[in-house]
Amino acid sequence: MGHLPEMAPPPPIQRPVAFDAAPVRTWAAVHGVLTDIDDTLTRHGAIEAAAQAALQRLRAVGLPALAITGRPMGWSEPFVRDGALDAIVAENGAVALFREAGALRVEYAQDEATRRANALRLQQVAEQVQREVPGATLARDSAGRVTDIAVDHSEFAHLPADAIERVVAIMRGAGMSATVSSIHINGWFGSHTKLSGARWIVQRLTGRDLEHEIGRWVYVGDSLNDQEMFGHFPLSVGVANLARFESELIVWPAYLTRSERGTGFAEVADALIAARSRA
Repeated sequence: MGHLPEMAPPPPIQRPVAFDAAPVRTWAAVHGVLTDIDDTLTRHGAIEAAAQAALQRLRAVGLPALAITGRPMGWSEPFVRDGALDAIVAENGAVALFREAGALRVEYAQDEATRRANALRLQQVAEQVQREVPGATLARDSAGRVTDIAVDHSEFAHLPADAIERVVAIMRGAGMSATVSSIHINGWFGSHTKLSGARWIVQRLTGRDLEHEIGRWVYVGDSLNDQEMFGHFPLSVGVANLARFESELIVWPAYLTRSERGTGFAEVADALIAARSRA
C-alpha cells in the first residue's frame, strides 16, 4: 500500500495585538468607526457611560460612529432618535435607521413583498425551534423584529452549547442564514450580513465606497458573529470580553483592547481622536 499524501497543516490562527501597542500613526487616516452594540458598547442592554462619552467625543471631531447589530429595528430606534448613535444597521444588515433632516428615517435591504413573504416562514421556523429544542425561547426584543428571528441563549435565558448548535442547524436546514452573537442566535432569509450592511450605510450616509477605503475604517466587536468583519477589516478591534469566546474563535481581530465593553470602546475612540489631533 502506498503512503497517503501528507495533508497541509491548517493555517495558524492569527492572535490579536494589544490595542495600546499599536503606533499612533496606525489610526491617523481613519475616516470613521463601525461598531457592534451588545457587549461592545453596552452592559445589560444599556450603553455604558464610557461608551456614551466616547461617541460624543468622536462626533465632536467629525468621526462618524455607525453601528451594525443583530438587534431588531424596534430596539434600535431609540438609540438613533436620541442621538446616541449616528446610525444603526439592525437585524444583521436588513434595516438601516438614521436621522435625516431632523427626522428618523428607516430603510430596508429587502422590498416589502419579500418581507411579507418571509414573515410566515420566519414564524414557522421559530415554532419549530421552540418545539424541538428544550429550553429554547425567543428573545424578549422579538416584538421589534421585522426580518429575522432571535433565540435567547445568554441575555435572559441560558442555552448550553449543544442546544445552540441544534438551533443553528434547524435555521440553516430551513434555508436561513444563522449567526450566534454574545446573547442571541439570529436567523433570517436573505443574503444580507453585517458586512453588506456596513457597505450600505457608509455609502448611504457618506457617499463613500467602503471597499475602496477598507483600511480607513475601524470595526469594533465582541463576539463570534463579528468574525466576518474581523477578517475583512485590517483595522479590526475586539473589546477585551471577546476573550470569553477564545476556544471557539477562528478569526480574531487585529487588535484587542485592555478593557471590556464600553470602556474598551472608549480606548479605541481616544486613540483615533489623539491620532487625528496630531495629523
